[in-house]
Amino acid sequence: MAPAITLAADKLSVANTGFMLICSALVLIMTPGLAFFYGGMVRVKSTLNMLMMSFISMGIVTILWVVYGFSMAFGTDHGSLIGWENDFFGWTGIDKADIWSGYTIPVFAFAVFQMMFAIITPALISGALADRVKFSAWSLFVLLWATVVYFPVAHWVWGTGGWAFELGVIDFAGGTAVHINAGAAALGVILVIGKRVGFKRDPMRPHSLPLVMLGAGLLWFGWFGFNAGSWLGNDDGVGSLMFVNTQIATAAAMLAWLLYEKIRHGAFTTLGAASGAVAGLVAITPSGGAITPIGAICIGAIAGVACAAAVGLKYRFNYDDSLDVVGVHMVGGVIGSLLIGFFASGKGQSDVKGLFYGGGMDQFWKQCAGVFAVLAYSLIASAILAFLLDKTIGMRVSEDEEVSGIDQAEHAETAYDFSGAGGGSAKVAVAAAAESKKVDA
Repeated sequence: MAPAITLAADKLSVANTGFMLICSALVLIMTPGLAFFYGGMVRVKSTLNMLMMSFISMGIVTILWVVYGFSMAFGTDHGSLIGWENDFFGWTGIDKADIWSGYTIPVFAFAVFQMMFAIITPALISGALADRVKFSAWSLFVLLWATVVYFPVAHWVWGTGGWAFELGVIDFAGGTAVHINAGAAALGVILVIGKRVGFKRDPMRPHSLPLVMLGAGLLWFGWFGFNAGSWLGNDDGVGSLMFVNTQIATAAAMLAWLLYEKIRHGAFTTLGAASGAVAGLVAITPSGGAITPIGAICIGAIAGVACAAAVGLKYRFNYDDSLDVVGVHMVGGVIGSLLIGFFASGKGQSDVKGLFYGGGMDQFWKQCAGVFAVLAYSLIASAILAFLLDKTIGMRVSEDEEVSGIDQAEHAETAYDFSGAGGGSAKVAVAAAAESKKVDA
């Protein structure tokens, strides 16, 4: 993604504009998809809270993005670290006819597409915090994290003048700005707030694998807009290349995860299939515009195995990443970003070549700079934000509320009305038994 900062009277493309609006809707559906994916992976007593942790991001970040987020991320550069454009504040200075400079789509189309990225990124973090965080504290964390971390990092990576953009770090659709950013943030927060009650002692199995598969399917579907749309048009075939590579890498990662799982644990699980697909989607996000389809197979397969192995590290190092955000998003994002330095073909989004195509190690070192700067900044900043919130309003629910169920404690609701169904069945059974006795008599 290579957006410019200034406005220009370029010619509007109806086809590209329509395509971008569709892609924006596809990216938005990923957040409810993520909610279902995470919601199915938790225990019954946490289902609604998990859904709400994603949904609230759609409300909070939308407003922030309009008021000042878009300006911070894509406004005129200041010191290679942050952007600002007065016309973008509240979108008061943007006219419906203004075209995003260097492209053929309206500023509004670009802004709303990027809004959907900003929405899903903090929602990704929530999976690491399942079962134990106050909803009010989470909502405030989303507001602060988007402002302090996401908006500046998006400028570094995609804004003209941003240091990573100017260095030549390749991130087609969010390996650093979205996935490493969210994964590192998740690690920073869980190191502050601690483990769930019963971690490594009580069974914490997914309560609904069908929900997990539904969520994974929605993510896979929406990801085509996430990735292919990031080229902001269809005039040169790069978007099509990214679309194809997205499908290929995802398939390869799913198969690789399942194979690893079968060899290591003796079974092909549905959770493994869903997680492997997401790992492939994550890894191809930064790299898919720069590599060939064969490269997509390689990156997907590597990510599938590496992420499958990485999710077990939480037990070895004793950090409670509830739904494997660190193992899938951070690790997958790192792999996909760094492997550009090896697999970039010079025939995709640019003429940059990686090591395997005769380009040497130059691009790899650029990728390292982007990856580890974003990882370190997000981890440290997120840990500081969580610490401040924990010491002021408190991040965690009480132990009793966590054990009894965060859904009831925080939302006064439950995902499934077992009592109603059970009560009805019991009444029918009692009535049937009484009728049977009358007949026998």
